[in-house]
Amino acid sequence: MKPELDYRSLFAATPSPYLVLAPDLVIVEVNEAYLRATGRTEEDLIGQYVFDAFPDNPADPDAEGVRNLKASWGRVLATGQADVLAMQRYDIPVVAQPGAFEERWWSTVNTPVLDRRAHVSWIIHRVEDVTAFVQARRAHDRRAGEPLTEREEGMEAELYDRARELQRLNEDLRAAHARERKIAVTLQEAMLRAPDLARHENVAVRYRPAVGSLNVCGDWYDAVDLADGQFAVAVGDVVGHGLEAATVMGMLRSALSAASRAVTGPAQALEVLGMYARSVEGALATTAVTVLVDARSKLLVYSSAGHPPPVLLHSDGTCELLENATDPPLGARPEHVPRPQASTPYRLGDTLVLYTDGLIERRGEDIDTGLDHLKEALGDMPEFTPDQLADTLLERLGVAGGGPDDIALVIVRL
Repeated sequence: MKPELDYRSLFAATPSPYLVLAPDLVIVEVNEAYLRATGRTEEDLIGQYVFDAFPDNPADPDAEGVRNLKASWGRVLATGQADVLAMQRYDIPVVAQPGAFEERWWSTVNTPVLDRRAHVSWIIHRVEDVTAFVQARRAHDRRAGEPLTEREEGMEAELYDRARELQRLNEDLRAAHARERKIAVTLQEAMLRAPDLARHENVAVRYRPAVGSLNVCGDWYDAVDLADGQFAVAVGDVVGHGLEAATVMGMLRSALSAASRAVTGPAQALEVLGMYARSVEGALATTAVTVLVDARSKLLVYSSAGHPPPVLLHSDGTCELLENATDPPLGARPEHVPRPQASTPYRLGDTLVLYTDGLIERRGEDIDTGLDHLKEALGDMPEFTPDQLADTLLERLGVAGGGPDDIALVIVRL
């Protein structure tokens, strides 16, 4: 049997200095190694805003510790990913001498702790005090009180310059990544453009890439106007991320859009898409769901290829899962088999919600739990506009800024 561990004791005994911060950068926990490294007590630190406890040295006009750390923690909060800082000087106040600061050099790693909705709950701030190493380099072959030799001055300057250069390179890489992400956003928006959406003020769509991705993925949404006042909405999810998945997504999205215009009903459209998917490398196991909205008969007709069920939110706040026509993902069967199709009536004021699995799936959590969270989040929003509902739903499920997986979301006020 696996022994039960006392994680608080393990944290306290960890030899590397650790600080735990809340998202507002207030210190919530600290281990013994950090207290020893800084000469502080728990009472000195816990509950303090970190930069009140450790301000920049006012006597050092070149001090950058606060700026660099604030930027690092900002990146952690924005991306949900760890951030590493180059070795830097960050002097700390001397406890016994108010106003005095002690020279310190640190190597730093900031790591997020995510909750089940991919929000940053805490930041683990790990440091290694490398002051002794830096000072030893200075003191090498030098008697006390003697100035640094020219060689020692050069070594110290080189060490510092290398740390600064690494910092600059990291900033340049982040800037390059931001430029690539902007280009990817433009590409993804072009691929997801749905001209028929412009004629539907009652429809809201949202797309959120996985946190840390370049913004291109295999999730898609679409809307297609049909004859006699009918229209179809769909979402789909190609396995994988990046340009390859996005390329397959574009092919399948276009094929489903064309099929929806040429055949009768969602099931036949997915049958055509499934046959086409067998000829497209990378399309295997793609999931999709399409719903036809018949405004004259107040009927939703739908079919799903292995996709999470759409939700019909009634005006009284109750939720109905559209799960009576689910079949395996595209390309899962070696031979053509007719896909199922089902229908359900709706009332004016009801809301149809289609989404990809990134909205509800969380690591270590059953999908039924995710569906329950979705229905719970929707339950008190039947009167929200589609745009309000889309934004609030993403916020309530903890993925307003993106989650661990890509998300496509379609909200239709019926």
